Parts: sequence; structure tokens; C-alpha cells
Amino acid sequence: MRQYELVERVKAYDPNADEDLINRAYVFAMMAHGSQLRASGDPYFSHPLEVAAILTEMKLDTASICTALLHDVVEDTGVPLSEIEKLFGKEIARLVDGVTKLGKLELQEKGAEQAENFRKLLVAMSEDIRVLLVKLADRLHNMRTMHHIPSEEKRRKKSLETLEIYAPLAERIGINKVKDELEDLCFTYINPEARASIMSRLEQLRAHGADTVPQIIAGLNEVLAEGGLPKAEVFGREKRAYSIWSKMQKKDITFEQLSDIMAFRIIVPDIGECYHALGIIHSHFPVVPGRFKDYISTPKPNGYKSLHTTVIGPMNQRVEVQIRTREMHEIAELGVAAHWGYKEGKPAGDHQQYRWLRELLDILDQSNKPDEFLEHTKLELFQDQVFTFTPKGAIVALPRGATLVDFAYAVHSAVGDHCVGAKVNGRMVPLRTVLRNGDQVEIITSKAQTPSPEWERFVVTGKARARIRKYVRTQQRDQYAGLGKAMLEKLFRQEGYEYTEKAIEGILKVMKFEEVDDLLASVGSGFTTAQQVFNAVFPGHRSQQLAEIEATKKRQTVARSADQPVAIRGMIPGMAIHYARCCHPLPGDRIVGIVTTGKGVTVHTIDCETLESFAESPERWLDIAWDNQAAGNEVIGRINATVSNEPGALGTIATVIGKNGGNINNLKFTNRSQDFFEMQIDIDVADVKQLTNILAALRATPVVNAVERTRGQ
Repeated sequence: MRQYELVERVKAYDPNADEDLINRAYVFAMMAHGSQLRASGDPYFSHPLEVAAILTEMKLDTASICTALLHDVVEDTGVPLSEIEKLFGKEIARLVDGVTKLGKLELQEKGAEQAENFRKLLVAMSEDIRVLLVKLADRLHNMRTMHHIPSEEKRRKKSLETLEIYAPLAERIGINKVKDELEDLCFTYINPEARASIMSRLEQLRAHGADTVPQIIAGLNEVLAEGGLPKAEVFGREKRAYSIWSKMQKKDITFEQLSDIMAFRIIVPDIGECYHALGIIHSHFPVVPGRFKDYISTPKPNGYKSLHTTVIGPMNQRVEVQIRTREMHEIAELGVAAHWGYKEGKPAGDHQQYRWLRELLDILDQSNKPDEFLEHTKLELFQDQVFTFTPKGAIVALPRGATLVDFAYAVHSAVGDHCVGAKVNGRMVPLRTVLRNGDQVEIITSKAQTPSPEWERFVVTGKARARIRKYVRTQQRDQYAGLGKAMLEKLFRQEGYEYTEKAIEGILKVMKFEEVDDLLASVGSGFTTAQQVFNAVFPGHRSQQLAEIEATKKRQTVARSADQPVAIRGMIPGMAIHYARCCHPLPGDRIVGIVTTGKGVTVHTIDCETLESFAESPERWLDIAWDNQAAGNEVIGRINATVSNEPGALGTIATVIGKNGGNINNLKFTNRSQDFFEMQIDIDVADVKQLTNILAALRATPVVNAVERTRGQ
């Protein structure tokens, strides 16, 4: 299609279209895609151009046409979205972003990727339905050119995704023309043998009944003219192969048993004449019982309106007739695209009438995982409708097979949560009762009622199932969290500690949990053991019995001075060793030695600030390291702690240090206040790891406000 041809198409239905904007988008997209080619060998730009052409058939506005031209530019050419906004405005940039960002997620699980992309699509189209219209046109053109894809598996996969997601969405927004073509194209790759068989049967039918359709149309025209509707238009429409196959599968019948392979439409000027035409048809031809549907007084959720009836018509053929106005016919073909709300410069608000979209977003809030959301959404998309009424006469459309619990959740989530009973047409019936067309339903609620896990066995709507599952999941989580807390309290008590949430909060990142309740629920459900949690809180802890044995051995050991040597590699033989009091080095720290005349070697940590004063005397530095023989000996680790000023606080601290194998060598108060006091504690430890464990245990202790290792005097 040439540039001017696209503009002419848009101007034909919208004389006020921004011709300059469309031209600029055309040129920009063509230059951005440059020499890129599609699988067919055609220039890549042919794809966005064809997508724009499909949207002109829907008579969409200028912004939508420009979005179609630009929808692959950001993802496939590296042009930033900011440039699109700068050149074409915020509205087009927002629409382009809504379409392109759907394919950017790369999750490990393909099912989760599909679900997450679908979730993003729903969120985007809830803000502006045009995102979905462009996406549907994009998918339609991709399906039309699918035969160029060499991989049979890829063709099948894309077709299944289209059939499961995009065709039902097209139906839900009323674009039956797109829905029918998508289904038929998918049918070609999913079940080519079945499609070929049906197409062969249709060819035979056309050959044998070439004169039948014109004669039926002539017969209908004749009776309508005699009845006073000479301006009525009558035409026949052959059902598509996929629609025929679906009906055969659903009703378990053969091709020959189908009665509505051909449907005849009668188009009249207004609603009154729709019912007039219905009366004429019913008065001239025998009516097939149970085949009349009035979608004018009770429209489908996607806005579809029409009268459907089946009669034994001219030539004694069973004939399905659809009666509608020209406007109804346009809406039946183009759905939401037939509304001109945003074409006239008004906000795109038409999608607000689609209750199903709000319900899908509600399911999104209730579902725990992307694949669970996709499961519930498919329930919502794939089912035929029954129409029920509230006591005040409001229509509630539900999937076929829906129960009273589904109805309650369709009215409001809170009504569903608290429903205890219901009346159908004035009679009390069980909650599992399946609703039928025309039922009037009154839900009885109680604040004491909560969703029952049993309900999930008979509900059919995704919204109801998602809500019930969320409640059950939350209830189970609370029970598991309570059990997990009790298990931890018991273990903490056995080991002589007080259980606190503060202790658990300190290890959430280590244990890879976001909230305390998540960790408690994991313990309660058995995925995490209480001992694992305790060990994470008190990594240096030893059991009470072992601690007592160690304490006994310690008391039998002769106390040594703070400067008693520990084995260090790299030392000059015979030199005295001192540990610097500015940094209190411990086995496990990286260390360096400083030689001082008459004093020997002073050991510092490698990051000690005091070392700066020896920078000009490199000859005094010794490269030393702790020897493995240092294990079992003890050195002093110094800490600063801020402790609550309350009875028993010091005893608690001493107990925690002792249980983690440390021995308080010295304690000094450095500051006191009414609520807290600060202290400096020297602790005999084996190495830096033991001191770190003691610090971790103290941080989990309720009376300790803050604690850290001391650097300096």
C-alpha cells in the first residue's frame, strides 16, 4: 500500500484526520525498519503497514493508525520510546508502549511467560482499549502470513495461543469479523485434516444447493414485503469451518445433522421494525421451539444486539434468521471499534461498559501466580452466556453452568464471601444450584459467613474460583504461621532464649523471605525446620549441655594475659607480640605487624586507621598472618552495645554471650540515660567468626537496641 492510499483510506471515514501525523509516522517507521526482512522475504515495514490497513477497516482514529505503523519500532529497531513521544506526542507513545512491552518478558517457564504477557495486555487495555485493537490487528496479520514460518511446531504454538487468548478477546469486545478469521486461520495449523474435511463437505453442499440460498433469500424478501417491510435487506452468510467443527464437537453431531451452516440476516432501519420483521417471519413459517433469543432487550456483555430465531422456511429448509438494524450489524462486526467516543476527541471510555474486563482485573488481584491467573481467565473467556437478574431487574451475565455462588461473586466480591443462601424465582435453593436463562436471584448474606473450600468444587467463573482460592490460601497460611510460631517459641525456650519477631526480622534476607509471616508459615508447613531458623538467628549457639561442659573446661584452664602470644606466621623469631588496642585484631582478620624498638611487634588489622601514621616507615611493616595453630587459643574481641535500662538486662547479655562460647573479660559503662545505657564489653573469643556469631545473637535479643564491634580505644 502506498503512503497516499493509507491516508485516503483514513480520510474516507474521518475527514478531520491528521494527515501530516500519519505521513510522518509512515516515513519514520519505514526508515526505522530500513532493510529488515520478514520470514516471507518481504520488507519488514510491510507488516506494520498491513496492521494499519486492518485498523482502517475498523475505521479507527489517527492515533491508532500511527500506533500501528510504529508498534514494532521500539522493540525491533532500538528507537527509544522518548523519541516517539517527542515526535508524535504522549498519546501515541503511550499506545505504542502498551503494545510493544508485552513481548519483552523472558521468563523461564513458557506457560508463565504467556500468562504474564496476557496480564500485561489486560492492564494496558484497561487503560485504553485501543491497545487491544492494535494488538488484535497485529496478531491477525501475523496469522495471515503464518505459512511463511518454516517450523511446524512454531506455527502450531502461535495458533494455539491465538485461539486461547486473542480470538476470545476479539469476541469479548465484539469484533466477530476478526474473531472468525483468527479462529479459521488457527484451525488451519492446529487441525488441518479436520478443516480440509469440512471445506470439502462445504464445497459439495454448495454444488448441490447452488440455487437454494438465492431461493430462500427471495422467499424471505417476498414475505417481508407483503408484511410491510419492502426496504428490509436479506442476505445469507455461510459459517466458517472452525465454527462448524466447534459445533460438531460440542453437540457431538455429524456434519449432516447441522441445521445452521447457512445463517440469513435481515437488516431493517430501526428497532421497532426488528420486532415487526420477527412477527412477519413467525407468522409465515413454523418456528423451531427453543431457538428464539432476544439480544436486543438483553444484549451480550460485548454490546452485541440482534434477534435470533430458527424456522422451517422456504423450500421446507430449516433456516436460522438474525434480525438487526444497520447500527447493530456494524457493532456485531466491529464491536468496540464501531463506537466513535475517542474518534471525536473524547477520552477512550467505551471499554468501561465491559464488565468482564473489570472482572478479569479483579481476578488479577486475587490470583497468586501468573499461570493460576491464566487458568481463571480462560474460564472467564471461553464459556457461553446465561442471563440472570437481580431482584431490582439488573442483568447479570454468567457463563453457562454458573451457580448461585458464581452469581453472588458477580454481583460483588463481598456478597460472594458472605453468601449463606439464595432464592431463585422466589424459592430457597442450595448454593450449588445451576442457573438458567431468565432466573431472578436474591442472595442472602451473613457477616459471620466466610468462603468455603467446598465451593471451589462447583463454581465455574474465574472470579469466584480465584476469590475462594485466595481466602483458603490466606486461611491456611495463617494456620501454618501460628503453628510455626509455636514451634519456634518452644525451641527458643528450650535453649534458654526469648522468642521475638525482632530476631526473625534480622534473618529474613538470609532465609530469603519477605515477611515474618512468610517464614513462620514455611516452618509450620514443614518446608523450613525450626532448627534452621534458630541456627540462622544464633549461628554460634551450642546446646545447653555442651555449653556447660565447655564452661567447666574453661574454669579449669589457667587464665592468661591479654597479650599472650597466638601462633602467627611471618614473625621474627624471639620477638615479643602485642595486639593493638586500637583495632583489637582477632584470628580471621587480615593483619599486619608493626615493629617498635624495645617493644617487639604490634599486630593491627589491615584496615586499622592507626596504620596511616606508619606510612612513611615501610621498613617497620611485617607481612604476617594467623597460623592454623591459633585455633583453640583465645583473644579479646571488643564490642559496643546499647542496652535497654531494665531489670535483668545485664544478666540476659551475659547469658547470650556465654551460650555462644564467649567469656566476658571486662565491662565498662560509657554512657547512661533514663531509658538506655551504653557499654563497652571485652570478650574472650577464638576468632572473628565467633565474635560475629555473638553479635548476631545479641542483635536478636530484645533488650539490645544496637551492638557493633569496636574499632579504637
